[in-house]
This record gives sequence, structure tokens and C-alpha cells, in this order.
Amino acid sequence: MVPFLLLASRSPHRAAVLERLGAPFLTADSQVDETPRPGERPPTRAARLALEKAQRVADAWAGPGAALVIGGDQVAHDEGEILRKPGTLERARAHLLRSRGRWLTFESALAVVHSESGECQTGQCSVRVRFANLTKGEIDAYLAQEQPLDAAGALYSEKLGAVLLDRWEGADPSALIGLPLHLLHRLTKAQGWPLLGTSWPPVPSA
Repeated sequence: MVPFLLLASRSPHRAAVLERLGAPFLTADSQVDETPRPGERPPTRAARLALEKAQRVADAWAGPGAALVIGGDQVAHDEGEILRKPGTLERARAHLLRSRGRWLTFESALAVVHSESGECQTGQCSVRVRFANLTKGEIDAYLAQEQPLDAAGALYSEKLGAVLLDRWEGADPSALIGLPLHLLHRLTKAQGWPLLGTSWPPVPSA
């Protein structure tokens, strides 16, 4: 039986990417501790958290039907230095001023876990972006409109933040938002449920 899609995230940005499929899905908060581990490299951290989120939600699923749980994580870094979510406008402004003209890397990881069989597929991809040399006034205008306090690197690339960038390098533009659809298709296909060609069932009633 075809499982339904369950996104192990309450992020409206990841949900918006998944909505492009036109398939029904549920969301769930994974409640995973995202505290960085000492010496943990950005790609390793992203992969660990994506898997922990997917497994936590898959293990907790007790509703009717099997779920194909999608866990994702993204870590932004500047030559290995992890960029955390700013939390305040002051920290967001300081980060964006420092980033002008610089290349930053966004590491995205996915894990897909079948809630009944426990089968798991994982994968990663990265995107490098160069920030434009914007003026302080342009940065302040972006901050006032978007309030990107919970975004790694203070970047909402799917919104007005796109104007902050003048170059990017990567195989999947959706990876910058934290849910790379090309990678997701490869992982679900490996489980026998490709994004293209699968008739996803309605989600169970709450």
C-alpha cells in the first residue's frame, strides 16, 4: 500500500517547497535537540539532524496507515564556521554586512524513513552563494520587510532575500530553502515511491 507523506518539520518554508508536488501531506514537529556537537563539521551535522528528525517522527507515528517520513536539515557556514539563526535584527544586520561580496555554503541533508518497515534512505547536497555588495540601506529595507530572524545566514532566498545574491553554484535551486526536490525524488524512488508517478493517498484524519 502506498504510504502517505509526512514532513518531519513545522517549517512553512519546507512545507511550501513540498506543496509544489501537489500531493497531500501532514507535518509534525520532531522535537529534536539541534545543539551543535563539539567539532562537528557542517555536512555531518546536517546529515545527523535530518536522520534524527525523520526517525523520531517515524517512531512516534501511531495513526492509521504507513507514513513516508521526510526529515531535513540545513546548515549554513562560512568556510566551516557555522552560521546560526540570528534571533535578533542586530545580529542579522551584522551578519549580512559581513557577508557582502563573500561566498557562503548551505549544506542540505534529507532522510526518508518508512514508518512500518523502518527502511531509510539518506542523501546530501550543497549550494554555494555569493552575496551582492548591497548598501546598508538596502540591507535594512530587507530586514524590515522579511524579519529573517529564524533563517540560517538571515537569508530567505525564496522571498526578497533573492536580491541579496548575485551568484550561486549548485545542482538544485530548491536546496537553498532546505528541501532539495531532486534529492527527495531520488530517495523516495529508492524506496519504490518516486515523486513522479506515485499516486499519493489522502492523509489520515486527525
